[in-house]
Amino acid sequence: MKKFDVIVIGSGGGSKIASPAAKLGHKVAVIEKGPLGGTCLNRGCIPSKMLIHPAEIAMTVREAKKFDIHNDPKFSVDFAKLVQRISQTVDSDSASIGAGYRRNPNITYYASEGKFVSNKVIEVAGEQITAEKIFITVGARPQIPSLPGLAGTPFMTSTGALRNTTLPKKLIVLGGGYIATELGFAYAAFGTEVHFIVRSTLLRHEDDQIAVEFQREFSKFHHVHIHAVTNRVAYQNGTFTVFYRQDGAEKQISAESLLVATGIIPNTDTLNLASTDIQLDKNGFVKVDDHLCTNVEGVYAFGDCIGRYLYRHSANFEGEYLFENVFVNPSDAPIKYPPVPHAVFSYPQIAGVGLTEEDAKAAGIDYAVGVNNYINSGMGMALLSDSGFVKILIERDTRKIIGAHIIGPEASDMIHMLIAFMSKQGTLDDLLGMIYIHPALPEIVRNAARKAKMALDT
Repeated sequence: MKKFDVIVIGSGGGSKIASPAAKLGHKVAVIEKGPLGGTCLNRGCIPSKMLIHPAEIAMTVREAKKFDIHNDPKFSVDFAKLVQRISQTVDSDSASIGAGYRRNPNITYYASEGKFVSNKVIEVAGEQITAEKIFITVGARPQIPSLPGLAGTPFMTSTGALRNTTLPKKLIVLGGGYIATELGFAYAAFGTEVHFIVRSTLLRHEDDQIAVEFQREFSKFHHVHIHAVTNRVAYQNGTFTVFYRQDGAEKQISAESLLVATGIIPNTDTLNLASTDIQLDKNGFVKVDDHLCTNVEGVYAFGDCIGRYLYRHSANFEGEYLFENVFVNPSDAPIKYPPVPHAVFSYPQIAGVGLTEEDAKAAGIDYAVGVNNYINSGMGMALLSDSGFVKILIERDTRKIIGAHIIGPEASDMIHMLIAFMSKQGTLDDLLGMIYIHPALPEIVRNAARKAKMALDT
């Protein structure tokens, strides 16, 4: 049996452990059956944003007439070339990780699936290996619903949608979460007629006021069928037909392409954890304590597979915490998450951090709200904004910022000033004590803060 100092299963968030530990002189085994770089690089954050940015440009071109700029009404996109460029960039980046591993004498890379045979022994590529420290960071994958007629058809998940080089005339999207609305928007921006079949409402985990605004705006550009329950799928002669029930009526819709974006499941079912004492929760996520340790000493887990925050930025934070506390300055200090932000790169864009208003109510917090529309600002006027706003939640007693939500242009950038304030226990008075560039979009944050102050003072 080969013995290493460290075994890392998964090469996405696992990159925060593998190379840094090797640089310290530890002998590291990296197990990754798929392309190196994990979900984010290969089939998530990076390729999706490389697709969505051109889609945003396409929307800008389509909407130019509201600025009295008129272009050729004949719109076209070389979709195959666009997707091929994205895939080539991603594949090249992934390949460079492998090249780096092969050059590092302290890293042994197993391009194969690893399975536990006991608490600290893993079988991979016909070998059994062990280590004092093992890190599980296997991520998650698209969940496929058990719909009659779906299995065996050429439907797409997010993975396939990011590699597909044929722009369909019509696309049905099952789902209303951030993956569905991001990829569905991108296809629609390039000219596809997109229909969303949504069980409840779009982006139902957002602050309610944000979700309502998003659904109102998003429905202007897409066909959104809400409160629609899919019953079955048929595929014949190159055409998908989705049968669903909405408002008590049985309905159906057909298209040549189908994207299934109904959630994710952890990849823990590939690890044979039944042969260990490592525990999973009812949804298959690895149970960890406040040190990201499993119930087996020396075996840690982080990232999507623990189900806390399903973001690459939170996985990076967890990996950096583990590297510091396990390897650099060994410590019993538990992980302390600062406010964890998120963004939805659809159209309109959304970003949020901290509590939603519904969270604050449920927790019994005495709070005040400040909301300011984009149009009520100098830059909002320049953008001819007819939607979008900044919403700030302030705890009444402490005047601390406990939540912030933005819907509109550059939301994912604007939210960072609020992330910074919240991370430093900032207050409403801190927001109001700044000088803001005029005219710039962050003035909308200031205006929302002014309205929160009015609410506090009444």
